[in-house]
Amino acid sequence: MDGDKAAVPVAPEDYSGDAVSSLGPIGRENLAERVYGELRKGLLQGRFWPGERLKIRDVARAMGVSETPVREAMLQIAREGGFEIVANRSIRVVRLSLAQYLELRQIRLKLEGLAGEVATGKITPEEIDRLEQLHHTLADARRREDWPLAIRAGCELHFRLYDASGMRELVKLLEQIWMRTAPLLNLFYRCGPDPNPGRHFHLALIDALRARDAAAVRQALEDDLLKGGERLVRLLEDIEAGRAVMDLPKRGSAGSI
Repeated sequence: MDGDKAAVPVAPEDYSGDAVSSLGPIGRENLAERVYGELRKGLLQGRFWPGERLKIRDVARAMGVSETPVREAMLQIAREGGFEIVANRSIRVVRLSLAQYLELRQIRLKLEGLAGEVATGKITPEEIDRLEQLHHTLADARRREDWPLAIRAGCELHFRLYDASGMRELVKLLEQIWMRTAPLLNLFYRCGPDPNPGRHFHLALIDALRARDAAAVRQALEDDLLKGGERLVRLLEDIEAGRAVMDLPKRGSAGSI
């Protein structure tokens, strides 16, 4: 490592997560569709890392299916921007540039704000209570440095809110964007202490939902994305400027498609 570059702790020695083995077996009906759904869920939940290469045969083995539906599903996700096919015909998780992330963030600001505003008038008190439970799960996971659980809880919190809007087409658009951005959360949670140690933006969001204040809901979502994500933007800036190096978990080389 060069003296002026700091390694980003993307793959700490105690890292035990394995996205491929966590996928689980798939039933025999509509195999490609079900494999697609499981892989897409893995991306949404941050189970994969930016730039991580995947072996089709390993994914197929973990899911208990042949390589054909896995290949079909991975190619579909590549067409949607979640995976990419590199020069040697291997598949890897998309690794967004800073410019790409900032553009997608601008889109999320508009779409998530809209979903939150519409959900404000529809979400039930029981659903709001569930959002609060998920926030506490996330906060506890962060204290214990259980990053996979923290990412999953955060994803579920947001999409339960967006689902409450009843705007299914909007939610589909948000899922496609999150599929591309969620792998970056692995960097976000592992690159240092929370830069906003005060009251979490999720709690402001929950208060606004209980008050049925749509404008405040939008503001809380914007604060969570902009202020809460400042550290990730700085990290991407450092990586692109060569001030930091992003390493990846070692899970073997990717197979060809």
